[in-house]
Amino acid sequence: MTQHEISIRSIVEASVTAYAAGFSDRHLAEADDPDGTINMKINNIFISILGSEIQYYSALARSLDSSLGNMLEKMAIAIAKLSYEVQRHVDGYITKGQTEFIARLLEEYKRHAKSPSISDYAALLSLGNDDQTIQKRHESDYYVEDKDAGQHYLIELKIGGDLDNKKARSEKEALLEQYCILCNSLKTDANVHLKFATAYNRYGEGNDWKQSRVLQFFSKEELLISSDFWNFICKSDRGYEIVIDAYRQNAHHITDALETIKKAYLPNG
Repeated sequence: MTQHEISIRSIVEASVTAYAAGFSDRHLAEADDPDGTINMKINNIFISILGSEIQYYSALARSLDSSLGNMLEKMAIAIAKLSYEVQRHVDGYITKGQTEFIARLLEEYKRHAKSPSISDYAALLSLGNDDQTIQKRHESDYYVEDKDAGQHYLIELKIGGDLDNKKARSEKEALLEQYCILCNSLKTDANVHLKFATAYNRYGEGNDWKQSRVLQFFSKEELLISSDFWNFICKSDRGYEIVIDAYRQNAHHITDALETIKKAYLPNG
């Protein structure tokens, strides 16, 4: 086992352990609080009629899904820092010409007049000399720089990749604006890449990923789905395998926490 793999496994273990403890502590502290996360969600009369266990699990599942996604995102950032320079924003200027070009391009995608391609935004750099500029700071899920290879990546991560049409368009717009800001700063578009990523494949690992609402605005070349994302973040063709194996070995911390929470909310369950 290489030192790099050991470091990845250590991050996964620390992330899962800390998450389980925090999730348990928060929900146990709120057990008697009517405004607590779970208690606020169990008052749906249409769910409660189905029974206390369904009522509890329905509320807990929503809380678990949301907070687990946040943990995975933070874990991925920590892993990425082992191999890359990672930032969470880009600063700089974007021109009026670039903004107008982006709007026209997205409208063509929306009307299905054009299928997205990485070649579509190559013209943006030539529009970076416009005198009409706007200073912007764009928050980013990941701005990852591979200093060894001289590559820059702007990544939008959606844990499950579930986007409606409005969000798909706005996410691509934000990435294209970040692309302009970064290219204007670097004075080149060489080695700057946009990526839409998911932490798992909602269609099952190994199956074709085909969410049409995203593919209307993102090309196949821009996707980092599931194993491709983790392999990239880990900078290893075994990244996904390592992360999932380490997570599986430490998942008992989460299941133990869930059992403890259940005893507090369903003492007779």
